[in-house]
Amino acid sequence: MEVSMAPRTINLPQPYELLQQRLDRNVTGAPDSPTFLRILQLLFSPAEADLARRIPTTFISLRKLARRTEIAEDRLGDMISSMAERGLLFDIEHDGRRYVALAPVVIGFFEFTFMRVREDAPIAELAQLFDEYFFERDDFARAVFAGQTQIGRALVHEEALPVGDHAEILDWERASHIVEHATEHAVSLCACRNHAQHAGHACDHPMRTCLSLNMGARVLVRQGIAESISRSEAMQILNQSKAAGLVQTGDNVQRNVSYICNCCSCSCGMLNAIRRFDLRKAIVSSNWIATIDPQLCRGCGRCVPVCPVNALQINQSEVGGRRRRWAVRDADLCLGCGVCYAACRHGALTMQPRERRVFTPETTFERIAAMAIERGKLGDLLLDNLEGWGYEALARILQVLERTPVTTAINAITPLKSTFLNAIVRAARSSGGKASSMV
Repeated sequence: MEVSMAPRTINLPQPYELLQQRLDRNVTGAPDSPTFLRILQLLFSPAEADLARRIPTTFISLRKLARRTEIAEDRLGDMISSMAERGLLFDIEHDGRRYVALAPVVIGFFEFTFMRVREDAPIAELAQLFDEYFFERDDFARAVFAGQTQIGRALVHEEALPVGDHAEILDWERASHIVEHATEHAVSLCACRNHAQHAGHACDHPMRTCLSLNMGARVLVRQGIAESISRSEAMQILNQSKAAGLVQTGDNVQRNVSYICNCCSCSCGMLNAIRRFDLRKAIVSSNWIATIDPQLCRGCGRCVPVCPVNALQINQSEVGGRRRRWAVRDADLCLGCGVCYAACRHGALTMQPRERRVFTPETTFERIAAMAIERGKLGDLLLDNLEGWGYEALARILQVLERTPVTTAINAITPLKSTFLNAIVRAARSSGGKASSMV
């Protein structure tokens, strides 16, 4: 039975439109479309949509949210539990208090919808709708991957690194170190491959590969989205994924990494944004880059199809009646993932340090703040969960300033931008209380 791609509802209730606007103010955005409104209608009841639009994307205590929404705390807790179980919200306990935050589209309720087998949702229809929303136009991808600071970063296959090389690889750059030192581990289905399977374009890569770590694991296990596993099982999944030629992409932070995805170019939304829409910075590269020795390369082409972003191609020339072939690499596209290294049988391909190290935010909070500055949404971020007229006034002033050409030029100056970011982080942390310390 075919699922109609056309949205079936016209003149949707106002809560869905308001929720779309709320999600679009998030740093990763959610552009309006009839398709997206239909997705929201399938995931949220009208009452849930009305509640969700009033929940910030930074953690707020259940007690404070009850006052804000004027919903009795017991009833609100029941609603939160139901929505969290379906992956629409983050719901955690910290120091004996319950906190909640609105999940964005990605990484958020898209992944949480497809990270497990679901019989309580119209998965086939949702898969078709998400396919249309993500890939038939480029506005969603451009909203999510605007700017230089991104959600995810590539992690180099450590087996591809030169033995005894003088270049340093830091602990937070090693997938093995991140997994080994995580306090909690969980696994779920790869959301992208499960989505692709339901949308009718499945691939044959393994499915049980999405690793959640630290607080990310705690939250998803609590919500029934992921399965708690041991450290050794997590390491086994990581190694099996490398052997399958999958790309490791992780949370773009140095501390308390919350996930490592094992991605394929067939289905991954981030890799597809690079390939389909030429959004070359959709994934932050590692601090390594593939380098090819033209004297050793025989142009066999084995490395070309395994590159997840089409950064390799074969050049050829004919001199004196002899044809010569060799691989070339697009430096601007190369993720530094190291997947290509295992495909080369002639020792021509090595991983070398990049000339300039890539910026990686220290924490999730700092990544979000950096993304907000780049996308002109710092005012939205500050207004999201800082109550009181003074904060609201500051946020509105910042919203105006961010949209001026002068501010755009100032933010492009790295030292000043860094100073401004650090000041905002300190101010927000000092006013955010316990909730801010969790990220």
